Amino acid sequence: MQQNRAVIRLDHIRENAKILRRAADAKLCAVVKADGYGHGAAETARALAGVADMFAVALVDEGACLRLSCPADILVLVPPLSEEEALRGVASGLIFTVGDAADCALVSRAAEKLGKTARCHLKVNTGMNRFGFDLTGFSAFCKSRKPRNVRIEGIFSHFYMPENAEVTKNQFVRFQLFCDLAENAFGGLVKHIAATGGLLADGRYALDMVRPGIGLYGYLPHGFAGALPLKKAMRVYSSAVCSRRFGSGGAGYGAYAGGAGSWLTAVRCGYADGFFRRGGIGNVNSLCMDAFLYPQKKEKYGEVCVLSDADAYAEANGTISYEALVNAGKRAVKIYVG
Repeated sequence: MQQNRAVIRLDHIRENAKILRRAADAKLCAVVKADGYGHGAAETARALAGVADMFAVALVDEGACLRLSCPADILVLVPPLSEEEALRGVASGLIFTVGDAADCALVSRAAEKLGKTARCHLKVNTGMNRFGFDLTGFSAFCKSRKPRNVRIEGIFSHFYMPENAEVTKNQFVRFQLFCDLAENAFGGLVKHIAATGGLLADGRYALDMVRPGIGLYGYLPHGFAGALPLKKAMRVYSSAVCSRRFGSGGAGYGAYAGGAGSWLTAVRCGYADGFFRRGGIGNVNSLCMDAFLYPQKKEKYGEVCVLSDADAYAEANGTISYEALVNAGKRAVKIYVG
């Protein structure tokens, strides 16, 4: 088979979600953005039915696609950036993120056009400085006339260094200031700030709901290795195209230091499959676009595991498991077990 195969253990994802939920003792919003971190958003959501209370995606397009197979609440983490997205989100019954007054006005207009009420969570900036209300603007927003056709249901932020206790504590204190202002203006809200790292940093940060992402798939963020017994959910396999004894020349795009008569196997996996060009998956020299060379003999057409531990692979390539997982699942056929 020419395509790579990503074998995904849905039972592992479900077990991980239960472990995270028990650790948090709060509602669970399962983050399935970027096609479930490469594992498949729809399939992950189906596996977590009855475990997750809500799902989160990054984009309206992701949410609208997930809605076709998922009746649960879906939170879109990035505010809509056009009227078209706002209209699609309202029509699909998604929960919007509102990060400033302009976001809220955009959603309000879209909801009014469709004769519906848009559901929203307020995103506030407690130190990450990505997007979200700053405190001054938020205070003015809370005092302003309530938006039409919009129901504010929650408020959230995001820890930027959950492994640093002092930084995280300061962010949490600041978040509580935002929460007080918001609940005085809009009544009781669902409050959430902790992703996987946040819920492990301190149980107090779980609040009403937690938003684990990477933890669902069996990995933990920097600073929390070994904190929970999670199970890795995905392994990626490719195929051996052919093997040959090296005679002369190079190996792929580069010289080869192996001796004459040593074995080389061409594996049908390259950087177009989402793997980093320098590789770190047993390759000789850089990966080609659609193949790499392995310095051992493999059975022709035989299966070759090219990713089993995203942490180790990411470390070898100077990145994080999040990026490795999202990339590795892009071009692969997904096979679900468990």
